[in-house]
Amino acid sequence: MKVALVNPPWGFDGSIYFGCRAPHLPIELGASRQMLEAAGHTVRVVDAQLFGLSLADVAAEVKSFRPDMTVITTAPSYLFWRCAPPELRVPQETVQALRDLSPLLVAIGPHGSTTPRAALRKLGVDIVVMGECEESLAKLAAGARDFPGLCFRDGDEIRVLGGPQAARFVDMPPLVWPDEAIVRHRHHHHRFDAEPDVPGAEVEASRGCPYNCTFCAKENFRNGYRRRPAAAVLAEIERLQTQGVGYVYFIDEIFLPNEELLRGLVGRGLAFGVQTRIDLWKPDQLALLGAAGCVSVEAGVESLTPEGRDLLAKKCRLTTDQLAERLLAAKRHIPFVQANLIEVPQDDDATVQRWRDTMREAGVWANDPVPLFPYPGSPDYRKMWGEPDDDAWERAHAHYLRQFEAFSDIQEERPRPLHELEHCCS
Repeated sequence: MKVALVNPPWGFDGSIYFGCRAPHLPIELGASRQMLEAAGHTVRVVDAQLFGLSLADVAAEVKSFRPDMTVITTAPSYLFWRCAPPELRVPQETVQALRDLSPLLVAIGPHGSTTPRAALRKLGVDIVVMGECEESLAKLAAGARDFPGLCFRDGDEIRVLGGPQAARFVDMPPLVWPDEAIVRHRHHHHRFDAEPDVPGAEVEASRGCPYNCTFCAKENFRNGYRRRPAAAVLAEIERLQTQGVGYVYFIDEIFLPNEELLRGLVGRGLAFGVQTRIDLWKPDQLALLGAAGCVSVEAGVESLTPEGRDLLAKKCRLTTDQLAERLLAAKRHIPFVQANLIEVPQDDDATVQRWRDTMREAGVWANDPVPLFPYPGSPDYRKMWGEPDDDAWERAHAHYLRQFEAFSDIQEERPRPLHELEHCCS
């Protein structure tokens, strides 16, 4: 079978999207490509965002390839499945452009994983894959149509088979990216100590998270924690370095201490960034993290009070003072350390601003607390409204717009209502 894997030409005008807007390697498509090719299928990845392709360009490339199955993702890389654009505008437009160019259109991503019926109706695709997509796409390419993790039309009915699926992941071989993709990847995600002068890349060393913080939308995809063998990750990085990559960002939901991997990175001349929880790292582990090449840590602190952290189900055993000490310990070894803060009623604004000033004077960046979007698939959403239904994204989006006057730092304009953004619903 010939399979086209499409990363749409993303645009975010009017969106509440919190993620980085630069192109990143679409790891879910890269992993799917290798699994499909290993099974004997012919695969083409069409990455409109990285290569600056228009919808017409995407359609022309897909038409020339003549695929039997075309796959479209609803989030710009695995890195942002947990904070995807709520609206499906860009995937909708992409589906419309490709509808007549492939006999089978499949959608993957967080929207279909959480609200499969709504995603199927809005997108007008033939099948929605729920959960991690690699193994399900391999089954679809082999001709299977009746296995858990799918949503599709059956006559006038919409059938949902089982729930979101998780891939094994632990046996994922080193990903191989074409040179022409790497040379265009000039972005160094979450790096602030130096301007990029060589290509960057993203790597996935682990998947899922063993914690269940209320704000994190991961329940319907990438939930259970799994770790790839360090040897596979190091082999992937070694190839990236031969392609000129000098900086890697680990997209792991939570980059936990991994001595074998970190010691394998020491002396490679590679800079990298991670997102983690600072309370899970001891001072000697932070020293090893810095020695391995880490130049950027995005550390989830979220709240400065025990009550606020309890509200968010952080299960943090350190006090606020101990968290600050751990952040300063990280800064002794790592050029950029950020403490992420979330807006919660338990935190007094004046106290937060004083803490931020203290941290910044010591060289640790602490962001202005950001308002939470109750993503469908997060405990916060379920606590407010129960299990997500077909209107979950609309409900969460309207609530967010009603609740907050100020939004995240990257939002230069007030976000528009979801129904205005999704202007071409099927």
